[in-house]
Amino acid sequence: MNHEAYISEEGYEKLKKELEELKTTTRMEISQRIEEAKKLGDLSENSEYMEAKEAQEFNERKIAEMEELFRNAVLISKHRKKGIVQIGSALKVKANKNELDLTIVGSEEADPASGKISNLSPLGRALLDKKVKDVVDVKTPGGAVAYEILEIQ
Repeated sequence: MNHEAYISEEGYEKLKKELEELKTTTRMEISQRIEEAKKLGDLSENSEYMEAKEAQEFNERKIAEMEELFRNAVLISKHRKKGIVQIGSALKVKANKNELDLTIVGSEEADPASGKISNLSPLGRALLDKKVKDVVDVKTPGGAVAYEILEIQ
């Protein structure tokens, strides 16, 4: 992996809480499930034991992935250049006569349905380093769409 992961302070705190939950509560719950399953006898045919071990493996893999993410995390600064689209910028754009509110975020926080656009997406890449009144053309499955930047916050 070993690539920079841009993440907001809010996203960082959310992931930190999730990681702590996985390391404490989830680990403890899985450990209890394994202990209960061991009491049921023959482990080779014990589906509860096998499911608990799979859950443990999944949880440990998720913890390792999140720890890797934290090692490569780059917090999105609230102190950005004014008037230029950067990671962390909230902006209003106009496309096909519709106004959209977008925020440029790192790929870990992307959620296009709520207007959080990844800096690695075609639209995110096209908008980076642009200014108000700039127009960018982005190829979409339905054809090229022109996005005009109306406002940058």
